[in-house]
Amino acid sequence: MKQSPLRPRELMAVAIALSLRGLRGGRGGPFGAVVALNGIIVGRGNNQVLAGNDPTAHAEVVAIRAACRKLGTFHLEACVLYTSCEPCPMCLAAAYWARVDAIVFANSRADAAEIGFGDAFLYGELIRPPESRSLPTSRLMAKQASAAFRAWESLASKTHYGPVVRP
Repeated sequence: MKQSPLRPRELMAVAIALSLRGLRGGRGGPFGAVVALNGIIVGRGNNQVLAGNDPTAHAEVVAIRAACRKLGTFHLEACVLYTSCEPCPMCLAAAYWARVDAIVFANSRADAAEIGFGDAFLYGELIRPPESRSLPTSRLMAKQASAAFRAWESLASKTHYGPVVRP
């Protein structure tokens, strides 16, 4: 049976319902997300950090992974990510890497901080040089590692999959 396209408010309502379902099921924090293509949900996710002992299993990442599996692609152009909360830095980066066309969120990151899910620290760390971050970060064997980059550079059949740089 063909699914009818949903309006933005209906898509957000699904994301919010997923946030509550995951929370009540003890799967993780109060976050839900859907990826929609032309108003049709192609990926769903709720936070599953606790359920899978996976700190990367945020709702947005779970929904993006599901959408990519369903559509058979690693790019989600023409898709919109609806999420119950403004994405954290990891999820925001995942949305860029997935090339979604837009992100629509309900709760803000300030709202999330009020209940203990503050991301301000991470946003601050991202703009610091590696050697100045609070997590010790150092470089090792750069010259040897560059061999893989040179091989990629000369590969005629490579598939580019980086994020689109938006003006």
